[in-house]
Amino acid sequence: MEDIREVSDAQLVTMIARYNEVALAETYRRHGGAVFGLARRVLNGAAEAEDVTQEVFLRLWNQPERFDATRGNLRSWLLTQSHARAVETIRSLTARRQREINDAHKAARGAYDMQHEAWDVVLAEDVKKALGELPPEERRAIELAYFEGYTYIKVAEILNEPEGTVKSRIRNGMRRMRATLVESGIEGADR
Repeated sequence: MEDIREVSDAQLVTMIARYNEVALAETYRRHGGAVFGLARRVLNGAAEAEDVTQEVFLRLWNQPERFDATRGNLRSWLLTQSHARAVETIRSLTARRQREINDAHKAARGAYDMQHEAWDVVLAEDVKKALGELPPEERRAIELAYFEGYTYIKVAEILNEPEGTVKSRIRNGMRRMRATLVESGIEGADR
């Protein structure tokens, strides 16, 4: 038998098809560095590149008939396999990260809903009650500014009042509401 180092790549693949481990080792010796290097450049990481390199040579071992010497040389075929596996790995990692982000967002929203929804209802009732206790002109100014989103200038136009009067009504109304909420035991209302 001739020296394995003298055998052509096509002959190595034929020997691999016959489950010759020495032929696979020689193929790895010849092309493993290039396969790993390409995978590492694409993936930007050694651990993932090692996995891709292993997959490429395992695929050659399990399916040597996929290599066609008439269509190109073995090194090009292995590098094509390496690139394809590396890109698949990136897509897989990206998809997994996106799923994890989406799951985290869902969990955060779910946790908020479960923990805070009842509190929000109670708080809304207390705010509604405090708002209802205000004089009508203060209540209307606050409703327009805070619940309908109008600016002070627009509230003044709607109420046909001077802007300074509207600001005073809102400020006084908010002060009264804060005091009512503090009396009700709402934490943070005094800030």
